Amino acid sequence: MMVQHGSRFNSLVRYLGWPLLALLFWDVAVTASYVMLHRGGSLELPSLPVSLFGSVLVLFLGVRTNAAYARWWEARTLWGAIVNASRSFARETLYLVSDAAPAQAVQRSMVRRQVAYAQALRLHLLRQDVTPALRVLSAGETGDARYDAFSNVPNALLNRHAADMAHCHAAGWLDRYDRIRLETTLVDLSNAQGGLERIKNTPLPKQYGQYLRFFVTAFCILLPIGLVDSLLYYTPLASTAVGFILMTIDKMGTDLQDPFTNSVHDVPMDSICRTIQIDLMESIGETAPTPAHSVDGVLW
Repeated sequence: MMVQHGSRFNSLVRYLGWPLLALLFWDVAVTASYVMLHRGGSLELPSLPVSLFGSVLVLFLGVRTNAAYARWWEARTLWGAIVNASRSFARETLYLVSDAAPAQAVQRSMVRRQVAYAQALRLHLLRQDVTPALRVLSAGETGDARYDAFSNVPNALLNRHAADMAHCHAAGWLDRYDRIRLETTLVDLSNAQGGLERIKNTPLPKQYGQYLRFFVTAFCILLPIGLVDSLLYYTPLASTAVGFILMTIDKMGTDLQDPFTNSVHDVPMDSICRTIQIDLMESIGETAPTPAHSVDGVLW
């Protein structure tokens, strides 16, 4: 997620890159051709209703951009639910499970597993190997649980939570009402994970991107032709400015529609997971990492 304050014009231009430069060249070429051919009386351009075309295009761009941002914001909201549920799960584990000496090892194991769950969910959404997320677990658990045999490791970690809760209940360390409370928190985690997986596995229809990109390109090609008769030498300035705005809106929608691509436009999952790790490791008195900071204006 980009967090730098303020905007620099050069960064905005680099955001579009070569398409913006190609548009400028096209606008200049249309203007130069019109000036040279029109003076000779060999060119008369029809009047194009560019304002009508532009109004319809902006409407569709707005719909797509709003849909893309809604997906991004829902992803961020669901990760916020993961943070809250993780804190609640750690607190409930430490204060609802008996503090008997044998139970304390299970408590610490469950809290550390919740740290691994957040990191595993992040890597799962990025379609990356989740093995690094399991390093916080004990060697005995990773060997017994065989997490590498599961296609959905975060869900396997939640199931392991449930197994430990059943063990604590059978041992008399957790009464049934407190077990229900812990199970409710697991349901909250599972619901949030399901929402995140839905966003990842159900992208916006391709028509949203393909057709709009075609319409934006076609409009940018036609725009200087419709403006040159009235603006003449100012056509490149006006046409490039309008095209720059439309192409920027189109690219914004493309960047935001998938918040789990390991790009600078993603939800800052690494920072969120770091926050969870800090809070939970401190709750059991273990060394916690430092908070995440932005790098070159980007918070990962």
